[in-house]
Amino acid sequence: MNPITLFEQWFSEEKSQNNRKLSNACCLSTVGLDGYPNARFVSLKEIVEDSFVVTGSLSSRKGREIENHKKAALTFWWTSSERQVRIQGDVTKISQALAKTYFEQRNRDSKIVAATFTQGEEIQSISQLKEQFEAQKTELENREIKLPENWSGISIQPIRIEFMEFKNSRLHERILYQHVENRWKSTLLQP
Repeated sequence: MNPITLFEQWFSEEKSQNNRKLSNACCLSTVGLDGYPNARFVSLKEIVEDSFVVTGSLSSRKGREIENHKKAALTFWWTSSERQVRIQGDVTKISQALAKTYFEQRNRDSKIVAATFTQGEEIQSISQLKEQFEAQKTELENREIKLPENWSGISIQPIRIEFMEFKNSRLHERILYQHVENRWKSTLLQP
């Protein structure tokens, strides 16, 4: 089976078992600017041309890390189905048109936050942050919020995808797919 098809099947099964939108949540890991791994949770937008798309501020730490080292990993943990998927791959920036489409799908408050703040920068206080947000919300009340220059997304073209299904017996079923010579090669792994 093609691992992208298997991922989509597992993803669909998790969404049907779990009525919350957390099925899209995944851990994005990058190589830090200091050489240490860095991880944070993001939301998978969709799979486009067999690549996994996530969005956000490219001037953030994750954006700078990806610009410096165009490789990343995604890890999904699905509680309802007790499955894990690990993806490693090469990163490219998505098109401006696709970024605009994703930005327009965000709720208004998310757009205001993206347009107002520089993700990951230091602040003086939470109350100052809230005041600035409310001021921007009032100022932008009847105006369209345009895509910020630093907001886009990345596409992760997988080179490895590992699926693990947890079992009560502890004999977890693991299969690793590796993209080698333009085809997927699968290997069974011990638990």
